Amino acid sequence: MKTAQAFIFDLDGVIVDTAHYHFLSWKKTASSFGYHLTEADNEQLKGVNRVVSLERILEWANHRLEPAVFDQTLIDKNEDYLKRIQSITTEDALEGVPELLSFLRQEEIPVALGSASKNAPLILKYLELLPYFQALIDGNQVSKSKPDPEVFLKGAEALGVEPQDCIVFEDAAAGVAAAKNAGMQVVGLGDAEVLDAADFHFKSIAEIPMDFYKQLINRS
Repeated sequence: MKTAQAFIFDLDGVIVDTAHYHFLSWKKTASSFGYHLTEADNEQLKGVNRVVSLERILEWANHRLEPAVFDQTLIDKNEDYLKRIQSITTEDALEGVPELLSFLRQEEIPVALGSASKNAPLILKYLELLPYFQALIDGNQVSKSKPDPEVFLKGAEALGVEPQDCIVFEDAAAGVAAAKNAGMQVVGLGDAEVLDAADFHFKSIAEIPMDFYKQLINRS
């Protein structure tokens, strides 16, 4: 196992499960032009940005929007999503996440967020996890969606470490591909068949033994 000098985390499905809120908002959006968005469809929206998500939904629906309407649809979707996530509290952090972040702070391991979400700082604030991150790279700092490695390469740069010295935690195939394209190790969280390109597989952070992290940072 190659040691890691920095950790980079995706947000949705890794630190907090906001995917359901996104699904409800996209489902409402899709219904406005006569398309029923399914859970299977939603799997293909994980890890990609807002613009690409809407483009995919429009393609599935065989529907077109004028540029101004397209832009307004993105705004409306985000406003709906923001209303839904206002109920998020510290209790919504996925099991094992606060303990892991606390451990990494104790070990002085730099941590970054690498997410397509433009609402990441707000969500981390609701979770009271914002102070654990030395860098936040989200949809406001990147122009290319995963599987492009931009978000993770910028994370490594912000932390001042080489890409090959980073390990990424991801729950989406596009995110795993992005991390591998950046030359990083990846822990896939979820279905091992879907995330087969990851270097390591676990169901969730809650199932990862502390010894795994200690080996990654070479602390025995």
